[in-house]
Amino acid sequence: MKNNILAVFFLLTSATCFAQTEINWWDLARIGYTEKFFPAYGEHFLYPEFSKHMKSLEGKKVAITGYFLNIDPSGKLFILSKNPMASCFFCGMGGPETAMELQFKSKPDFNTDDILYVTGTLKLNADDVQHFNYILTDCVAQKMN
Repeated sequence: MKNNILAVFFLLTSATCFAQTEINWWDLARIGYTEKFFPAYGEHFLYPEFSKHMKSLEGKKVAITGYFLNIDPSGKLFILSKNPMASCFFCGMGGPETAMELQFKSKPDFNTDDILYVTGTLKLNADDVQHFNYILTDCVAQKMN
């Protein structure tokens, strides 16, 4: 009996050690911005100031649900959005915190506005204006609808 209890305890604690952290769009919305001049472009851009909570998750495996957007004709840029395409960040219905870049190991087979549950490693991006503020690398996604 004692060995069974120890085995169950070990299984439960080891499973939580490798599980991803669930995040949501409210977590991503806790971000501040300041204007910063980027000499390479000769322009000012909004420079993100990430929350302590999000900084603590950088480099860790996280999971989030959102709308899949495939807006790149070359099929290299994939986005997870808080909102569907008709009301996404690019259409004026939110800020950059309402979308995140997805980097898959291989090209995904999803359609725009599919609702996905995505896991990946969180990368915070404050300096490269060619990429989103929030990036998930090594993504694995599951269609929810």
